[in-house]
Amino acid sequence: MAKQRTHVEEMDRGIYDLKNAVKYRSKTEKGLSESIIRQISEEKGEPEWMLELRLKALEIFNKKDNPSWGPDLSEVDIEKVTTYIRPDAELTDDWKNVPEDIRSTFDALGIPEAEKEFMLSGVGAQYDSEVVYHNIQRYLLDQGVVYTDFETGLREYPEVVKKYFQKCITPNLHKYAALHYAVWSGGSFVYVPEGVKVDVPLQSYFRLNAPGAGQFEHTLIIIEDNAYCHFIEGCSAPKYNVLNLHAGAVELFVGKNATLRYSTIENWSRNMYNLNTKRAIVDERGKIEWVSGSFGSKVSMLYPTSVLKGEYANSEYTGISFAGAGQYIDTGAQAIHTASHTTSTVNSKSISKSGGIAVYRGLVSVAPQAKHVKSAVSCESLMLDAESRSDTIPVIDIHNRDVDLGHEAKIGRISDEVIFYLMSRGISENEAKAMVVRGFAEPIAKELPMEYAVEMNNLISLELEGSIG
Repeated sequence: MAKQRTHVEEMDRGIYDLKNAVKYRSKTEKGLSESIIRQISEEKGEPEWMLELRLKALEIFNKKDNPSWGPDLSEVDIEKVTTYIRPDAELTDDWKNVPEDIRSTFDALGIPEAEKEFMLSGVGAQYDSEVVYHNIQRYLLDQGVVYTDFETGLREYPEVVKKYFQKCITPNLHKYAALHYAVWSGGSFVYVPEGVKVDVPLQSYFRLNAPGAGQFEHTLIIIEDNAYCHFIEGCSAPKYNVLNLHAGAVELFVGKNATLRYSTIENWSRNMYNLNTKRAIVDERGKIEWVSGSFGSKVSMLYPTSVLKGEYANSEYTGISFAGAGQYIDTGAQAIHTASHTTSTVNSKSISKSGGIAVYRGLVSVAPQAKHVKSAVSCESLMLDAESRSDTIPVIDIHNRDVDLGHEAKIGRISDEVIFYLMSRGISENEAKAMVVRGFAEPIAKELPMEYAVEMNNLISLELEGSIG
């Protein structure tokens, strides 16, 4: 059978498609084997227990199949992927020490500027497989807040990492969780002590530059009792005509009466398979707030999951996805209620155009002992033409009668009457459609800090117009 070339739709994505020459200090061969995993572990100088976890994850990966539902993942051939590339840079806390070509990419994306203007309490920047910059404001360090790259977290806080690593997401969860644990590299480690409020967001930005590579960052965040933190994650990659793969993992632990807001703007290129995993465990009266924008990628499968294990724990998910030509964006949220009086809210929106496929796939699960649970799920889908597709696939799994659950789903096309009305006021057809879409997305944008809401609106304009104006 003739090999099919990965097709990438041409689109001018401006700053997001900046490419640097691929320079690296070391990298693994393509594919996945025990020797490659040993090479990664040795490169990082890891303890033996971490190498053993990697090797166990490899065994699980080799035994598991691709999911039998959702998008076709047959093109994801790990033998074509380079799982580890160490960039030609040292980790630093001074932007001046970041190599000029890498720094100019982050400059274009606005990361250093946001830090300089004190819009962020701390910044981490990963380039290919390793974090090249990390910094946090001094006043937070003085309060005991830890924000560093995951390797440093493993080296300096091994007992904490050992206590929490793989406890929220196990390698048995699915094939790409196992892959992640076999080859993870980079990511962030955050610890907020009891009672401390991090008043300005922390941000980690992940940039994949090399063609044919995978990115497998691990993020571990622990928010102690009565603490607060807002963490923002951004990611992007330039387009290539080869397979790129993202299979990160995000493990979140929210203590009693604590709150964690986790905001993401994903903006992958059209050759990317984005098979990411995110889960949170929330203790008594704790709260997890997910704000998610899924843009770009050829295929995305992402379902942020909240495990509400303490009484009166709460989760809120607010998300939007955009599927254009050739894209299959399969996203949603999961709320697993294992304690009484827990509550969850899901507010999901999707937009599809030019034959794109947007799917909401969700789960609300209530355990037998979890009484007086409340959950509300709302899904809205907007299709911009007759070729596009939108599906809503909710799963509701309830094991007792003391549950208050509501589900609402709306799927519709953009209104010809509204477009005609706007055009009658002198607005062009394209701008009229863009206005309708921005209005549809506004409830999500309102949940983001202003500069990220602006980025999201820019991404929507990019998807609608095919270029940055």
